[in-house]
Amino acid sequence: EVELVESGGGLVQPGGSLRLSCAASGFQFNSKDISWVRQAPGKDIEWVAGIRKDGIDTYYSDPVKGRFTISRDSAKNTVSLQMDNITPEDTAMYYCAIDLPYLRAYFTGKYYLRPGEIGHRGQGTQVTVSS
Repeated sequence: EVELVESGGGLVQPGGSLRLSCAASGFQFNSKDISWVRQAPGKDIEWVAGIRKDGIDTYYSDPVKGRFTISRDSAKNTVSLQMDNITPEDTAMYYCAIDLPYLRAYFTGKYYLRPGEIGHRGQGTQVTVSS
């Protein structure tokens, strides 16, 4: 059974940094592209960043490009999201996810996804940005 467990969220001041982690199990880790998505209160799920299964190619939505960095560790079956220069607009529940049309989101610029489009995601970790 696929399991994705996120951690690392918390309260951070604007301009600060945070590193999220996702521990993956229940599938062949090196066979899947993995993404981070987020959901702010009252909004739909938004794709944020994706990384290819080989760990070489990475993709980011425009709102986070240049501020967030996604990476993966095949030895530990983990995916991380380094968040720098955080803004209040980054406040959301963050999820790691697999089996979703993230490349479509990337190339079209239409980052919001319907819940049914995401194959698997974890329980999420809350990021709150406030001074």
